[in-house]
Amino acid sequence: MKVAIVTESFLPTINGVTTSVCRVAECLADLGHEVLILSPRPAPPRYAGQRVHPVPSVNVRSFPTGLPLRDVRIALSRFTPDVLHVASPFVLGARALHDAAQLGIPSVAIYQTDMPAYLAQHAPSLIAPNAADAAWRWIRRVHSLAGRTLAPSRPTVAELAAHDVPRTALWARGVDTSLFHPARRWSPAARALRARLAPDGEVLVGYVGRLAPEKELGRLVELTAIAGIRLVIVGDGPSRDAVAARLPAAARLGHRSGEDLATAYAALDVFVHPGTRETFGQTLQEAAASGLPVVAPARGGPLDIVGHGRTGLLFDPAEPGALRASVKALVDDPALREAMGAAGRASVADRTWPMLTSQLVGHYEGVRRVAAPAA
Repeated sequence: MKVAIVTESFLPTINGVTTSVCRVAECLADLGHEVLILSPRPAPPRYAGQRVHPVPSVNVRSFPTGLPLRDVRIALSRFTPDVLHVASPFVLGARALHDAAQLGIPSVAIYQTDMPAYLAQHAPSLIAPNAADAAWRWIRRVHSLAGRTLAPSRPTVAELAAHDVPRTALWARGVDTSLFHPARRWSPAARALRARLAPDGEVLVGYVGRLAPEKELGRLVELTAIAGIRLVIVGDGPSRDAVAARLPAAARLGHRSGEDLATAYAALDVFVHPGTRETFGQTLQEAAASGLPVVAPARGGPLDIVGHGRTGLLFDPAEPGALRASVKALVDDPALREAMGAAGRASVADRTWPMLTSQLVGHYEGVRRVAAPAA
């Protein structure tokens, strides 16, 4: 099968959309499919042995944003894909879906970024509600062009349905269960990092992810009242300085990837995610695969990942002190941490990227069957 992947974000930019596209491209290549990736410039010429077609872009809030030019239609016409995969369509992806509809190319759209919530938070307060409403109208229009829209969690599928986005289905995300593994906790690198971060035996409570306003990192301030812990922040982003100012005692490890990222997870005792706007929560899966209990809001994507009382704890983000109480319960009970970490590992053991990509290929085949002319 020839698959054209059009993505709003790609290397060298690192985020959830980029990671998903990279893993899917790798697995599709392993399965013998031919892939063309269209992404904003700058981008590498090839990835996983497959060709990358960079398109002109402009920077918007430090992100390269692909321009919806005729170049997209030309690339699709020349490649003649059997199916179009559009990752988190908004600008470049919207153009690709429009062109695919005109060219008769079956399409699958991946809903991953909660753009209405992002705009509601970042737009000036007087226009924020209207910005979110406008975003939903645009999302409904764009995704109506797709043969199928895949959302990463059941709450997100329900939200799309509530906003009249048609032809939705659930498709989760994979996790590298070999890279993120509880056994890494005993590696020399993890032991050394833990000794540096917790010289007096502190319980290490960590966040991994982008440092940005939509991650609501200010909630972590309430954890500073818990005795005997050290807060660890792994990641980078526009809120770097604000986080440093509000959490001066936290250990800040900056951006990490690959083995270094897996080592950072392995050094922790508890994983915490404060944001309420996640459509999924890939770092929650990585933490669970690493054998960590996860604390997250009882809202959005975490509802599908965290088994409350079994693999971690879900807190009410509207209740002051609920995050602190959940984390403290785990800090005070090492046996509970160990049991939840083991259960978390078991819960994601079969969520490998090869398995999830096989499911994705099934969705590709589904939209191709619907688009095929009757015999």
